[in-house]
This record gives sequence, C-alpha cells and structure tokens, in this order.
Amino acid sequence: MNKEQLVESARKIMENAYIPYSKFPVGAALLLKDGTVINGVNVENVSFGATNCAERTAIFTAIAQGYKKGDFQAIAVAGATQDYLSPCSICRQVMVEFCSPEMPVYLTNEKEEILELTLKELVPYAFSTLDM
Repeated sequence: MNKEQLVESARKIMENAYIPYSKFPVGAALLLKDGTVINGVNVENVSFGATNCAERTAIFTAIAQGYKKGDFQAIAVAGATQDYLSPCSICRQVMVEFCSPEMPVYLTNEKEEILELTLKELVPYAFSTLDM
C-alpha cells in the first residue's frame, strides 16, 4: 500500500467519527508490517478527558487484535484542516511507545496535500524507555 492509499483510508474513515461536541472529525489509518490496515476515529465524550483520538484508537485496536510493538509500518492522519493535522502530544507519546523512530507519519490537510515525516522528526525529543 502506498502513502496515497493509506491517506485515503484515513480520509474515508473520518465519516465514522463520533463528534457531537467539537464537530471536528479525525481519521487515522495504521499500516501494519503484514499489510493489514487498521483504521481509527476520534470518539468524543461529554467529559472531554474521556475522549479518544483517532491515532490511539487505531493503535489500541491493533494491540487488542494481537499486534505487538514493532509491527507498525506507517500511519496517516486526516482531518478537514487548512494546515497539516498533527497528532496531539498524548498520541505522539503512544506512537513513541509502539513505533520505530523511523516510521513514516503522513499528515494531511483539506487540500489533500501530504506532509511526510518520520516519528523522530515529529517527536524529536521523545520520552522513551531510555529515559527510565
């Protein structure tokens, strides 16, 4: 699967976001090393701290399905934003826990442009097990 297909998967899944409060849909498509794609959406809650982001939904679903740290090949994040939609800090930390620093992260915007970064570029000073 190429990055355009992964981004399209993230864009399409946005329709399933549960966003009664913010009206801000986000979709994520997580590519596993075996070629499987697991999608995630943001799921809001009236208690905003209980809200889960699309990126974490995809990663946690992969873990629940038996995938392990190191099984992740790339992730795409899509939203209807003018600028590239970047993962929040909590999602970045979860990505650092499960993904390689060299894993591609594809950020998109409403113009369907794609910004490709590595996780290390997205989180240059990540808190990791090396810091424990």
